[in-house]
Amino acid sequence: MKSFICGILLCVVGAAVSAHAQEKNPLFQDHSVIRAVLTAPLSQVYAQRTQDVRIYFPGQWSYTNEDGTTQRLDVGIRTRGVFRREYCKTPPLQLNFKKAQVKETLFAGQNKLKMVVPCLFGPEAKQNLVLEYLAYQTLQILTDKSFGTRLIRLSYLDSDEKLAPWTDLVFVIEDDGDLAKRLDLKKIKVASNQFHQLDSATTALADLFQFLIANNDYSVLAAREGDNCCHNTEILALQDDADVRFPVPYDFDFSGLVNAPYAAPPERLPIMSVRSRYYRGLCQSREELDHAIAEIQSKRDEITALFENTTELSANRRKRTLQFIDEFFEILDSPERIEEEIIGLCRGREKLEGAPAKD
Repeated sequence: MKSFICGILLCVVGAAVSAHAQEKNPLFQDHSVIRAVLTAPLSQVYAQRTQDVRIYFPGQWSYTNEDGTTQRLDVGIRTRGVFRREYCKTPPLQLNFKKAQVKETLFAGQNKLKMVVPCLFGPEAKQNLVLEYLAYQTLQILTDKSFGTRLIRLSYLDSDEKLAPWTDLVFVIEDDGDLAKRLDLKKIKVASNQFHQLDSATTALADLFQFLIANNDYSVLAAREGDNCCHNTEILALQDDADVRFPVPYDFDFSGLVNAPYAAPPERLPIMSVRSRYYRGLCQSREELDHAIAEIQSKRDEITALFENTTELSANRRKRTLQFIDEFFEILDSPERIEEEIIGLCRGREKLEGAPAKD
């Protein structure tokens, strides 16, 4: 009886810890669009975009609370990213808040936040940004092992008065350290992963998600030259066992879902457009794959509703995108197409027998 009671108590405590670990900071607990103003020496910030070492410039971040009041916060900003920092007309930014100052505000718990902005000018660039945001939201529907995001209608004011004011739709991404803390996991820096180190359920779901959005600009096994593993994938691990690892995807602007004008599939793949799906996921047991497919199938209505109900998405892009998503589910609805387009193309069948996978 004593052991039975102790077992119940452990379950209750474990559930409480798990529930606490899954709480998001206030910024990511709501999906309404925030209205904010960024005042900073933007012309100086952007002038550093080509430099390897970029300093933070001081600025002010003000936003409107739900009650209509304005909250002002100090913020440091600098350009960030690799491809987009060099290519985009307006590069993405890193925001650096003061933790002590943001207490008891919407930005409580925030320190450094990645901000994604439209890469180019014009309405199509805005639509591409909304679709990348919706890719993050889709992954959040499928799993808690996903980055929180929040849309912001941001007005820019250059304190040097060298750039004319403008307003854009942007979004911010949950900090990777906050993500790990929320999941009661830890971030790890490794050169690569082997198949047996990756949690199969998480990996199968992540690979199918990438197939859903038609993204091949990622890896769960290796990094690009000079980087930590893995390319466009955050690797988290159990607190007490770094050999049990969980891939968390991010950065989806090269996906077919977004279909950015600069996006192209990797040269090694036999496809000409990012809109063409080509499965590059790791081979999993049929049981594990079927479970991941069933999980995504069960969220089909919720995923569809996400795109149907996003008012920031134009009617034309909504129609095209819903058709694109339907084409994915048509594959999952067909055992023959699953066999041919997923199982037939998965990488490293030999790794199911214990051999290390190759990227």
